[in-house]
Amino acid sequence: MSDSSAAQTVLRVEDLRVAIGRKEIVRGVNFQVGRGGTLGIVGESGSGKSMSVLAATGLLDAPGAVVTGTSTLHDDDGAGLALTSATPKQLRRVHGNSIGFVFQDPSTSLNPLLTLERQISESLETHRGMTRRTARARALELLEAVGIPDPESRLDSYPHQLSGGQRQRVMIAIALACDPAMLIADEPTTALDVTTQAQIIDLVKELQHDRGTAVVWISHDLGVIGQVADEVLVLKSGEAVEHRETVSLMDHPSHAYTTQLLAARPVLGRVPQPADPAAEVVLAVEDLDVAFPVSTPAGKKTIHAVDSVSFEVRRGHTLGIVGESGSGKSTIANVLTGLVEPQGGTAQLGGTDLLRVRGKQGRGLRRRVAMVFQDPFASLNSRMRVGDSIGEPLTVHRLPASGSRSDRIRELLELVDLPTHFASRYPHELSGGQRQRVSIARALALEPEVVILDESTAALDVSIQARVLDLLARLQSELGLTYLFIAHDLAVVQQMSHDVLVMRNGQAVEQGAAEQIFDDPQQDYTRMLLAAIPPERPAAV
Repeated sequence: MSDSSAAQTVLRVEDLRVAIGRKEIVRGVNFQVGRGGTLGIVGESGSGKSMSVLAATGLLDAPGAVVTGTSTLHDDDGAGLALTSATPKQLRRVHGNSIGFVFQDPSTSLNPLLTLERQISESLETHRGMTRRTARARALELLEAVGIPDPESRLDSYPHQLSGGQRQRVMIAIALACDPAMLIADEPTTALDVTTQAQIIDLVKELQHDRGTAVVWISHDLGVIGQVADEVLVLKSGEAVEHRETVSLMDHPSHAYTTQLLAARPVLGRVPQPADPAAEVVLAVEDLDVAFPVSTPAGKKTIHAVDSVSFEVRRGHTLGIVGESGSGKSTIANVLTGLVEPQGGTAQLGGTDLLRVRGKQGRGLRRRVAMVFQDPFASLNSRMRVGDSIGEPLTVHRLPASGSRSDRIRELLELVDLPTHFASRYPHELSGGQRQRVSIARALALEPEVVILDESTAALDVSIQARVLDLLARLQSELGLTYLFIAHDLAVVQQMSHDVLVMRNGQAVEQGAAEQIFDDPQQDYTRMLLAAIPPERPAAV
């Protein structure tokens, strides 16, 4: 850990502890970050990353939480404010002024009822006493600084009118509005595609260089941390197990847990188990076309979400579908599962067009296609027990024809390596990885031929993601499953896919064998996606 004088240190945390009831969640955490420096905090879900930082900045609002230890915010003159013992009035002056925050999901952080101008100017008027006109001018400067296209027209826009990456840029603009001494970035790129993630990382580094802001970057992805951080603090179960300079830690980890996190990172070079190249084609999609009418200030127009896309998938193979947000990946999945009505095209499954069948025949055919969504907590009914969620498709289709439904549910739980007694639990009683295993079990309940995995591991920690990917590979080998694997992480796609389809703006720009796509991409867009993947070694090397 680098030495800093009190004048250079922006935040110093010593022996931080957080207890809720009798349980100590954070135990004796120490760190400091200086002006212009970046501290990366990593660990799995539940390791205490976010709770440590929220407690250190006085933002923790958990019922019954007791915070001890010291957390001192230093100003330019070296004077310090003890945040852990600060009054609410003192904290209101600090938050948004001396400390800016960027959280994981900008959709929940931004107010859907306020324009971008109002949300940016709010802190300027509160902390800087600016007039409405001056605050608007400053808001325009900030939108330009964070790279929002046509920023003047965007001032009067609402969050839903922006893409995910643009919303995160607006969150950064809000966080930096008052030129804070410190920026807290809590998983700010987890939900973004690789190119947008790379842009956000570059943006924060550029703004940090220009302003000298101290940054605390929280993530479970050591690949991202290697791109942004000078030092890394590794947390496990509320304790710091390692704290060192980034390059040293990633080259020579001293703790087994750090080694485990590094080994779980998705990196280019891992390939799936071979599949039979002569296997029959299970799903053949031709000239798929999906358009949505939208209203704009200039009138109504049609957006082609999917434009004349064709592909085929062989039995036991995985087709990886990649592209940035808005490229049409999930729209294809929604068409194949009947959630979206296409304007044209065919999708042949076993000689029958999925897009043309209706009624009883359609329901029977739909059994052969299943889907696993990105967020298992949202896709599982919070009021239903795990066994009921898994058994619901069996009930709808009146299966199994022989044997008991409860036996089939137990069999499915064992298939995804979960204890059978989990059938009586509710989703909130499971971890993220366990919930996703339940979602996979439910998808397999009707013995489908094709399973669509729509960003099914994107919301998981890298170590949990690695275990779920291993599970999916085993199930494919044992059951002969055919996958459509939709993802924005090309390292994960390479690990899982035999063939790859690259999407951009609703069109297929490149497709072929995964080996060819990754070793010799033909399109500049594909090369750009590959270049945006965080390297295995830190950027500082």
